Amino acid sequence: MKSFKIPYGDTFLTLEVPKKNLKAVIEPRKTEVANRSEVDLVKDALANPIFSPKLSEICKGKKDIVLITSDHTRSVPSKITLPLLLEEIRKGSPDADISILVATGLHRATTKEEQRKMFGDDIVDKEKIYVHDSYDDSQMLNLGVLPNGAVFEVNKRIVECDVLLAEGFIEPHFFAGFSGGRKSVFPGVSSHRSVSTNHSYKALASKYATAGILENNPIHEDMLEAAKRVNLQFILNVALDDEKKIIAAFAGDLEKAHEAGCDFIRKTALCEPVEGDIVITSNGGAPLDRDLYQGPKSGAAAEECAGDDGVIIMVSSCTEGFGGKNFKELASYGSPEEIDAYLSKIPPIESIPEQWSAQVFSRIMMKHKIILVTEGISDEDLIKANFIPAKSLDEALEKAFALKGKDADIVVIPDGVAVLFH
Repeated sequence: MKSFKIPYGDTFLTLEVPKKNLKAVIEPRKTEVANRSEVDLVKDALANPIFSPKLSEICKGKKDIVLITSDHTRSVPSKITLPLLLEEIRKGSPDADISILVATGLHRATTKEEQRKMFGDDIVDKEKIYVHDSYDDSQMLNLGVLPNGAVFEVNKRIVECDVLLAEGFIEPHFFAGFSGGRKSVFPGVSSHRSVSTNHSYKALASKYATAGILENNPIHEDMLEAAKRVNLQFILNVALDDEKKIIAAFAGDLEKAHEAGCDFIRKTALCEPVEGDIVITSNGGAPLDRDLYQGPKSGAAAEECAGDDGVIIMVSSCTEGFGGKNFKELASYGSPEEIDAYLSKIPPIESIPEQWSAQVFSRIMMKHKIILVTEGISDEDLIKANFIPAKSLDEALEKAFALKGKDADIVVIPDGVAVLFH
């Protein structure tokens, strides 16, 4: 037997695969940082911004400054990055009125306890922190229509400030190409109407809306235009290893710094797909596996290696269940074919919040059985949503072998979100 650790919540599940069945293990390349600390990597990026003045210079003479950060569903190491960003801002404008805006997109509000875990007590107790609410119209300003038809409604706080900057991290994103950069604004601090239109059935169905692709990607195009429209002047984005440690940092211009980060991720994450009868993957553990709503991110990676009818085993703690009322209802609407047919008829402007997740799962399920290893959702609810439930990896493998035979080839992708096939 060959043993693997598969991320699950804040821990791991042990996977035992018979050596005769193991065909491939797909993981991103390891990157050495040559004894440089995470703090030093970020400081170097801020001292040498890409295609941009230093943040301290941008902030000179400016009063109202907004810093967008990520919410509880992302692994941004803000305990390291935020103090350095705040220090750099105040170097240029000691008396600046700084607001930290938590970009929730369509997610629930980030709690005070989660903020303390993400940012540290000092920042929570001393800084002004606001949590975006995409459903609160009183927070929004309408800035017109984006190139692919979405009405752009965005948190007015970022429109009315003197300087807007954002922090985040970059990884492959299965329909936006890559995370980071412009995503802090859109979907991060935009209205649910704008986000849902951007994530419409038509947009996700584009052949360019896939991991690793930015050119001609309609979802990326609208995200970038939105960030430009509100003058996102400066970004700090980091790359992380499998322990969520910083291995590279990129600061400066919205486009150029993000492109540099994407190039780095492309080199480390790009892998050759290997086809297997059974493909096993995860969302990389917490925080991204705390609900099933985010599950398509690893599911789409597994899909690349599952051939025409391979079985996919997904591991996800789902401590918050499905993660969204709309998603749960849509995922349980009927068969994968019925779900896809229903969603395909919804005009982009009428897109339902969270429908993208049901769309991607139904697309995958029309070709592949998905066995879900979780203790966070009942078997009854999983079966209604077309999943095959399993309480352990051993049980999941037993069910997969029953479907594909004892001689089935197995491909293991420990963290499906971290790899790229394009």
